[in-house]
Amino acid sequence: MKHLQTCIKSFFILVFCVVEVGSAQQNNTSVDVYELVENWPKFPKGFSIGQPSGLGMDSQGNLIVFHRANAVAGDTTLNKIQVNTLLKINAETGEVIKEWGANLFCWPHGLTVDKDDNIWITDVLLHQVFKFDAEGNLLFTLGEEGIPGADKNHFNKPTDVAIAEDGSFYVGDGYGNSRIVKFSAAGDYIFEWGEKGTGKGQFNTPHSLDIDKDGNVVVADRDNFRIQIFSAEGKFLEEKRNLDDAQVHAVNVDQNNNALFSVDYLKKGSQIFGSNINKFNNELKIDHQWGRDGDYNGPVCRYHDIEIGSDGAIYVVDLLNYHIQKFKRINNTD
Repeated sequence: MKHLQTCIKSFFILVFCVVEVGSAQQNNTSVDVYELVENWPKFPKGFSIGQPSGLGMDSQGNLIVFHRANAVAGDTTLNKIQVNTLLKINAETGEVIKEWGANLFCWPHGLTVDKDDNIWITDVLLHQVFKFDAEGNLLFTLGEEGIPGADKNHFNKPTDVAIAEDGSFYVGDGYGNSRIVKFSAAGDYIFEWGEKGTGKGQFNTPHSLDIDKDGNVVVADRDNFRIQIFSAEGKFLEEKRNLDDAQVHAVNVDQNNNALFSVDYLKKGSQIFGSNINKFNNELKIDHQWGRDGDYNGPVCRYHDIEIGSDGAIYVVDLLNYHIQKFKRINNTD
């Protein structure tokens, strides 16, 4: 909780425009302005969370947060976390609606909510992928608990899941393997692609996945410092590399506005430079960024995941400060 209070108190209002200001002035166009929502979320007195690692948004506009509670970094024993690791938060008010997830996970990582409000989760120590319904009932599990592998039935520290329109899904696998695996809606293996390397279609920690409006798979290729985009069949289409060699931690496609967002993280030796939030246009060029670069006056953060609400609000989770942040979009006319 101390980390949370420090982060909130040290933050200033963040405002930025997602189009070039000069162009907006010339054309008198509407611009989108974002500002940090302070004192959000509204946790009860004495309430605290562990490192928040994953985010999703359900059809009711609730934010689902996956966090590591009191798990100890570096502990590789298969000790299930005995307290709740999942939160449902009213995205508008910031109030906690529900907690669950005790005695299920060892090291929480990725979280995705599909169109039916099912919740998909990856645990890198258990080497498993879980699918729950909206009430938290387990629907199925892929992978063998605590047993890494690289075949049709095993993962090696899987990172994230992305669900296609037809219910088939892709798993980023992950820290131990360097592949993307596709499954049917029922969880049957279909095919895979990728291997360790720096070439097109190769990966060095496929850390986060999403799917764009055309059904293409967008991959945060973390330790290759880039985003790669593939067709639904795994064919390489294009890439965007971070020129400053910042790890790409997460990608998110704003389906309502057909925009791609990412969060990255830069550390050189022992010096931490922090994260950027990046917004890309249709040519995969950055429209705007803030964080360690651009418009930002807050503390150094390490953003691990990003989610975009139906109203355009941006949500990020910060591993360094054990915090969840919301940036609200405000429509202005310049």
